[in-house]
Amino acid sequence: MIENFTFGRLCVVGDLLLDRYIFGSVNRISPEAPVPVLLHSRFSDVPGGTANVAVNAAALGSQVNLIGVVGEDQSGDMLLDILKPWSNVNLDGVVRDPNWTTITKTRVLSGNQQIVRIDEECIKPFSSDVTARIIAAAQAAIAESDVLVCSDYAKGVLSDEVLAAVIEAGRKKNIPIIVDPKRKSFVGYRGATLVTPNRAEMTQATGLSLRTEQEIERAAQKASEQFGGDVLLTRSEDGMTLWRKNGKMTHASVRKSEVSDVSGAGDTVLATVASVLSAGQPLETAIVIATTAAAISVSKLGTATVSRAELSQELRNEMHDAGKLVSIEEAQDIVQNWHHHGAQVVFTNGCFDLVHPGHISLIRAAAREGDKLIVALNTDSSVKRLKGDSRPIQDEIARATVVGALRDVDLVVLFDEDTPLEAIKALRPDVLVKGADYTESQVVGGDFVKQYNGRVALVDLIEGRSTSSLVKKAKDNIVK
Repeated sequence: MIENFTFGRLCVVGDLLLDRYIFGSVNRISPEAPVPVLLHSRFSDVPGGTANVAVNAAALGSQVNLIGVVGEDQSGDMLLDILKPWSNVNLDGVVRDPNWTTITKTRVLSGNQQIVRIDEECIKPFSSDVTARIIAAAQAAIAESDVLVCSDYAKGVLSDEVLAAVIEAGRKKNIPIIVDPKRKSFVGYRGATLVTPNRAEMTQATGLSLRTEQEIERAAQKASEQFGGDVLLTRSEDGMTLWRKNGKMTHASVRKSEVSDVSGAGDTVLATVASVLSAGQPLETAIVIATTAAAISVSKLGTATVSRAELSQELRNEMHDAGKLVSIEEAQDIVQNWHHHGAQVVFTNGCFDLVHPGHISLIRAAAREGDKLIVALNTDSSVKRLKGDSRPIQDEIARATVVGALRDVDLVVLFDEDTPLEAIKALRPDVLVKGADYTESQVVGGDFVKQYNGRVALVDLIEGRSTSSLVKKAKDNIVK
């Protein structure tokens, strides 16, 4: 699961904002004008814009090199002060410009209701010196990073010159380049690996509607033609759709949750996708995890981070399939979902005719090897071929019911062959578990799982415990 991921280093480049929240309550209308009177209770300053991307990635465990610009003003001081406690966010690449006003968004809230937003900004082109400092800082950070993130809030940091320089540096390093866009066209992002527009941004860039899956596919293809990479369309309550250049589309549905505030949800998505990619996971896994992270984010009031612990817990809640018996075909879909949630899938097998302490020990040990455990049972006909006409003692449904009731077992499947090789090939587990009475070379399917970097685990067994010995003991007692 995500708590076991080893996240890498991100270079995050873009527009740094300070988000300020003023909280209070409204109980009357002003006698001076027809406006609500807020009785102020408190205020809070948090990182916004690209700074929010950085702290969201840091909350998951990524190391972040943050590149951007703040003014030599009070808001700039405040933003840097609230970033400093994030020890895994490197601020060496933040440029201070005396001619720049640190952009501040102030939201006034009564309870959970936003009354008004006040923006402080004075957008103007950066000097050639500041632009050069941004590029130099980004190039140095990219040289030691695993993923490049361009968080474009259209406030000036990601100019044509800066974009061209950082994307070129990312391509030379051969790392994923992810862009959250704000331009009317995606042409300026040419060379990026992935662009993550929302509905409005996609429609603006392509001029196409996004009402149906077919329309989304056409729009994604047109968007991709502008910059040359994959497209991840964020669709609010409808989840996300990933369109790959090979024409494959993957959809991630969002769980239903109470929405408190959508501020910064896109930053959470961007940070999560980049972090999961830095851990060496596929993009399909990244978008499923990011969809869950976004659902958590919008349930919080204000611009917020999502911790690795709360994300991991929610991902586990979404994968609850405890112990049920399914077909191999159904199991394939479930395992794919588990993998997309970042889970390590473990597989063990046997007849499990009369479940005894030896079986329990094997299952518990197998469960410790990963996040989700599949137990494959021989069908009745398979057991009969292996053990003789007197076996099994319990039919396959009874055995599956007993094994599936064990708390460590997440899924049960049946296989009719003499060995579980075909089931292993269909399910592609990350870990294959057998008892230590086997050698690794004797484990059926071991060579197959190693081909895709899976592994074989041999676990200790309780000696003298077997169904055959129980049957023999019962027969001897009857004879006596």
